[in-house]
Amino acid sequence: MLSTRIRQSSSIIRPLISSTLHNSSNLLPLTSFFLSNNSKSNKFSTTSYTKSDINIAPAPPGIPHYLTHADLSAKEIYNLLTLAIQHKYNVKHLNKSSGAPLAGKTLAIMFSKRSTRTRVATESAVAYLGGQPMFLGSQDIQLGVNESLLDTSKVVSSMVDGIMARVGAHSDIETLAKYSTVPVINALSDKYHPTQILADLMTLHEIYVSSSSSYVAHQTHPSKTLPGLRVAWVGDGNNILHSMLATFPKLGVHLSVATPKGYEPNEEIVRYAQTEAGKTNTELNFSYYPKEAVKDADIIVTDTWISMGQEEEKAQRIKDFAGYRVTSQMAEEGGAKSDWKFLHCLPRKQEEVSDEVFYSPRSFVFQEAENRKWTILAVIDALMVKKSFD
Repeated sequence: MLSTRIRQSSSIIRPLISSTLHNSSNLLPLTSFFLSNNSKSNKFSTTSYTKSDINIAPAPPGIPHYLTHADLSAKEIYNLLTLAIQHKYNVKHLNKSSGAPLAGKTLAIMFSKRSTRTRVATESAVAYLGGQPMFLGSQDIQLGVNESLLDTSKVVSSMVDGIMARVGAHSDIETLAKYSTVPVINALSDKYHPTQILADLMTLHEIYVSSSSSYVAHQTHPSKTLPGLRVAWVGDGNNILHSMLATFPKLGVHLSVATPKGYEPNEEIVRYAQTEAGKTNTELNFSYYPKEAVKDADIIVTDTWISMGQEEEKAQRIKDFAGYRVTSQMAEEGGAKSDWKFLHCLPRKQEEVSDEVFYSPRSFVFQEAENRKWTILAVIDALMVKKSFD
């Protein structure tokens, strides 16, 4: 998956983390980063569309889109999770059909980057709902190349019933949504990957709801299993981490982060997460040291260090991420819970996690991958069938 980080020279995060962490073995709460700095008051916005002097009106208001969980309430996120869980139970355990609510409807799947899990999950989900998935790769459509995103949005949305787009800059998906007359789903941008985080949360719910061999996840609301869990992120400050920051605090899921220096998450997103964490009394901690981040962790999560478009940076990145490989030794020395679990959004590379962890009973990566289908199915159902996240 694409995990382009948003790098910047930071006047807030880096100096404060550096000066504090080098004098302490404890994790540094995010509140100390920002409450002590009053020189900026940048309000985080998820709808900061690129300004243009073109006199084209946006699409009418009221069209639901799925761009980031920063736009959704905790209740709406839970609604998507319960819908995904019910779909999985209906299909895999009841062999129940959907009734084809999308018969005669088309979802345009516009991907500027390659995809395995997201494409398979989306096409199979649309097919289950009776609709027609129309895949449009970089060789099939001029997504912001020889035709502007504005023009593409207006043209494509006039012919289909929904758009799912995998883009580069997050501003691209915002522009598509601004001018689209049908729902737009963010399949991945450089800033967020919300469908992945839904799959992660669904997987965690399934893990912690019961040790029974039978499927019972649909019998318990995820608000009973997710709050209070401790997740450790060890890796890049990328779109996966950004989506965790936009989601976990709302649900009361504690998050401890370790990234190398120079790979910190976006400051505005961190501020947003800190604000949400204050509302739910959720812990957010940030460190440069993986063993500090994994202390008391229920779940350890990592991701690829070298994504599409970053191949030229491979040697430098491997050097910068030295010590970040997830191993049993790291977890034990860092003090993770004895029954800690492991997640990775895939594809995985050897330097990110050892085989000993990746293929162990602790690892739920393939269940997590499958759940991409059920969570994407829930998003499509909510937007194109129910027309609401309620």
